[in-house]
Amino acid sequence: MKIISAEFEISNSDVRKCPASTIPEYAFIGRSNVGKSSLINMLTNKKSLAKTSQTPGKTLLINHFKINNEWYIVDLPGYGYAKRSKDSREQLERIIKGYILSREQMTCLFVLVDGRHDPQKIDLEFINWLGENGVPFAIVFTKMDKMGRNAGADKVSAYKRHLLESWEELPPVFATSSEDGRGRDELLNYIEEINKSL
Repeated sequence: MKIISAEFEISNSDVRKCPASTIPEYAFIGRSNVGKSSLINMLTNKKSLAKTSQTPGKTLLINHFKINNEWYIVDLPGYGYAKRSKDSREQLERIIKGYILSREQMTCLFVLVDGRHDPQKIDLEFINWLGENGVPFAIVFTKMDKMGRNAGADKVSAYKRHLLESWEELPPVFATSSEDGRGRDELLNYIEEINKSL
């Protein structure tokens, strides 16, 4: 798939204010500082489409980016940032779960996981919650350039084995790097395949 156009459309904190369109939406979510904005910018070939920040937990809104006038990338707030107040965490949870569970246009949720780390409790709980709620999702390992190819492949394999202890079947898995562009074609081709099947 070629990205011809990628434009920011709207930010909001209420799923009811999301665009009133019927085109498919592909949402990206992960722990704070997992590299979500960098991945979106890499996929769209636009360095500053999604705002990147060194400060974890910067995205507090649902951000819609229209791609090729045919589908949306949706940048969701990161979860699990410990320094937030309890009220702030609960508000974020409402925003995230409200979008994921009630947005009919959401076609697939990409869950970003830092490929350097062993399975984290917060990610596993979130992934299990998606399974329990029947949410279509894929797992995207980020920052794979930070390890050698073999070490990265071993980390991904170990993560899959861990998931298979409680999952009968794994969701699609992608290994990416916003630094060297790996995984870009695979992710975009996956989205294109889904779009063609709709």
